[in-house]
Amino acid sequence: MLLIAGPTASGKSAVAMDVASRTDGEIINADSMQVYRDLRVLSARPSPEDEAQIPHHLYGFMDASVACSAAHWARIAVQEIEAVWARGHLPILVGGTGLYFRALTEGLSAIPDIPGINREAARVFVEELGPEQAHAHLADRDPKTAAGIKRTDPQRISRALEVLAATGRGLADWQDAPAVPLLKADFIKVVLTPEKSELTERSDARFDQMIEDGALDEVQKLLSRDLDPDLPIMKAVGVPPLMAHLRGELSLKEAMEQGKGQTRRYIKRQLTWARTQMVSWNAISTQQSKRKRKEILSLLSE
Repeated sequence: MLLIAGPTASGKSAVAMDVASRTDGEIINADSMQVYRDLRVLSARPSPEDEAQIPHHLYGFMDASVACSAAHWARIAVQEIEAVWARGHLPILVGGTGLYFRALTEGLSAIPDIPGINREAARVFVEELGPEQAHAHLADRDPKTAAGIKRTDPQRISRALEVLAATGRGLADWQDAPAVPLLKADFIKVVLTPEKSELTERSDARFDQMIEDGALDEVQKLLSRDLDPDLPIMKAVGVPPLMAHLRGELSLKEAMEQGKGQTRRYIKRQLTWARTQMVSWNAISTQQSKRKRKEILSLLSE
């Protein structure tokens, strides 16, 4: 199985297409925003033409109203991987979400799926009480977990409360338990690490193109749905400033500059993750697609 990770605008999708065409491979998404059908343009999902040329899986299969965790994605990804193997093809997982790759390669904590009623109750509780008082409530009942959460982080406070309510056990205790492997496989792990300056130039140009290709229309549809602002898709890179523009709070130029700034900061975090969390991966720094392909094919042949 081939894993191709890397930051935004590093050319992951193009390299995956290239390698898949030469190895009878099928591509499986490992990007937390490309799972949503609502942001084809703004999340830079593969084009319909690319999807028609090479089999693609787990792209645009979830609605914006759903929060897709790394655990949820990993369990579905295992099913897709096994189906690709059954067809005698090479699974090629591609994306920029480090937690997704970690969940797949290192396993998951044994936290069970939390019922929706518990999730909603915790969210409402934090919203009504406020994060600081909700944090104090959590600290009384689960001080170990509360110690690792900021008082101003409503999303993580809510998560801790829902797990505690549903399982009777603190989130930190669950996380300290040994990870549960999801599948046995030989992972060939590649992370693309081009120069940051090159990534910035490419990501800025791509954001301009996204606006031309209809990103504002996508965000307008999201805005009209009045979704929970804490949902992952509502915090996707570029979404908050474009929504602010659509509400009349920013000019389009200001929104685009903020969107590009968010992208640059996200790239910085992705590069930091690659440097600190993917030390065992095969790093490929070249921007030349042919050289990337050659290096990856060489790893596969080994």
